[in-house]
Amino acid sequence: MSQASQFADAGHIGRAPAKPPQGSGAAPPPRLSGRNRYSLFVGLMKVVLPALAIALILLIVIWPQLNFDKSRFRVRVSDISLEQADSLAMLNARFEGLDEKNQPFSLTADEATQTARQEGLIHLELPKGDITLEDGTWLALNAREGVYSRDSQLLDLTGAVTLFHDRGFELRTEKAQVDLNAGSAEGFETVEGQGPFGALVSEGFQVLDRGERIIFTGKSRVVLNPEAVEDGQ
Repeated sequence: MSQASQFADAGHIGRAPAKPPQGSGAAPPPRLSGRNRYSLFVGLMKVVLPALAIALILLIVIWPQLNFDKSRFRVRVSDISLEQADSLAMLNARFEGLDEKNQPFSLTADEATQTARQEGLIHLELPKGDITLEDGTWLALNAREGVYSRDSQLLDLTGAVTLFHDRGFELRTEKAQVDLNAGSAEGFETVEGQGPFGALVSEGFQVLDRGERIIFTGKSRVVLNPEAVEDGQ
């Protein structure tokens, strides 16, 4: 080997390797490990799931207030009055208590609504009530609408008011007021009644002593049951 070749090999051995050109491309980004991907997924779900729950609750609240315009396929929110926004409503409401003689009574309604302006009054849809007496008999009532005063335990009924006594008496009228504490009721609208004695029509009525006495007021007409007359009822 010539001396020039030896010097050339020596120079080749002593040189550092050439650096790759800087424009050849950046290094690939680091890949996420399985643990990092799981942590990212958990963090994302902590944000998405509460937001989804809130959206569903808002949809449930707003949906009944939506009106669909079928002719133009538009959706608009109906107006909500201040009374609706400032009230509390309960479905399948139930109230229980004791009268002045510690006899239990209960009052139920398909829907009960209470407004902030009238905290002591509860408006009832399809109210039903009953009072159990000391001797085991009971009084029952129902109507289309009612207003219950929690303080005085007075119940004002309107619309297809019906009162029952388990001895077979039934009264029907359009308006009546029931004192749940005293176990009495009265009405001043036309009342129709029937029972073991027969049938009657009068201008008003009073139920006293928890059904022990029933007084019909105003002009009254009674059709007696012959069998009841013979039995001395």
